[in-house]
Amino acid sequence: MLTEKTQKKIISKNNIAGKNVSVLGMARSGLAAAKLLKKAGANIFVSDNGSIQNLNNAIIELESSGIKYETGEHTKRILDADLLVVSPGIPSNLNIIREAEENGLTIISELELGSWYCRAQIVAVTGTNGKTTTTTLIGKILEHAGKPFKVGGNIGTAFCEFAQDIDENSIAVLEVSSFQLDFIHSFHPKISILLNITPDHLDRYDHNMDRYIAAKCRIFENQTTDDYLIYNDDDEETKEQVRRFASLHVKIIPFSVRKELEVGAFVKNNELILRINNKESNLLKIERIGIRGTHNLYNAMAAALAAKLSGIEDKIIKETLISFQGVEHRLEFVREINGIKFINDSKATNVDSVWYAIQAFNEPLILILGGRDKGNDYKKLDECVTRHVKTIIAIGESAQKVYDHFHEIKPVIMANSMEDAVKKGMLNASAGDIVLLSPACASFDWFKNYEHRGIVFKEIVMSIKN
Repeated sequence: MLTEKTQKKIISKNNIAGKNVSVLGMARSGLAAAKLLKKAGANIFVSDNGSIQNLNNAIIELESSGIKYETGEHTKRILDADLLVVSPGIPSNLNIIREAEENGLTIISELELGSWYCRAQIVAVTGTNGKTTTTTLIGKILEHAGKPFKVGGNIGTAFCEFAQDIDENSIAVLEVSSFQLDFIHSFHPKISILLNITPDHLDRYDHNMDRYIAAKCRIFENQTTDDYLIYNDDDEETKEQVRRFASLHVKIIPFSVRKELEVGAFVKNNELILRINNKESNLLKIERIGIRGTHNLYNAMAAALAAKLSGIEDKIIKETLISFQGVEHRLEFVREINGIKFINDSKATNVDSVWYAIQAFNEPLILILGGRDKGNDYKKLDECVTRHVKTIIAIGESAQKVYDHFHEIKPVIMANSMEDAVKKGMLNASAGDIVLLSPACASFDWFKNYEHRGIVFKEIVMSIKN
């Protein structure tokens, strides 16, 4: 017989009407979750510890929907609920979340909530690096094919914003972060993609790499033998996790740039090959792919496999891989001034992203590096910095750490603003060089987010007079 406490935990879309639901976070995911729950008939309370001045637009939306809220702190009122929905921007180690867990309160992510209402096939993309590019590229392929789809999740539109609006003939392509996966229960993609696992966001996981890895791998925990897991066979951590946990209950489809595979995507004679269901497709020469760098070849492979498994024709996949030029803030060409190229890679918020960015260029680099450090170990960059980088411009809170690590390897110049960094980058560059913003750090010391950082960088570069 179920106890009262156990009964309280069994919450689903079938019995959500009339239930008290607290939502943590008032950004786009929290707002989307609150509005979806309101439509479902739940009693909503939204909490954000930000200041009321910074949340004005969100408050207007909540008040117009008749949703109660609080700002400035997370109070105990949050715990007076049958269900707690957590936005991805809220740390899972927050005290109020721990209290909710101790009280037996059911906790789910906005991603989980959206999946309750989504009738469409879900393609979910995670990994430390490459998520946005891969997710966006899959969307572009589906768009070119004329297939009904929506792209969202951790990028663009929150999942709950459109989860109810797409039917079983559509595809929901979701970028999924470890934070969104922390609180899933039944989230079940038809196709999951695990691009790579390298250290990142360890400050959110008490600096425990095993916890971060476990969060990433939750993407395939509810998949069955009718579903697919696409993964990077060249990434040792990813390969090991798939071998240990996924191989028995889901169809696994690897990709590799290093070796030929019996099934999956690989490179042979400089061509991208897809080998699926005992059929082989010579898709295209890899130099024709519109996005450059080995990391983008991996992203292209993952996207091509997802599209192929979704029934998209080779011709459509090929044409999109050729035409796709990447996403904003990810190795984005900004401008060339007197032979010096400026590249915006603001989305590179960890060391591995910077490593891949440096590998993408043969030209000498002036590297703008730094920001809010997340426990970075810069040793992995030593070799490629030695080979490819002329000068490092150190920025943000971690400027001193950047200087301390690299100053014996390459010249390191401190900058006190992004404008100062661009100016010093240009002064230390010559015709044929690249000034590359690839920070390896979060942006929250000087900027609202990595997009804001990239926009400011681009505005400064575009304002330079020849």
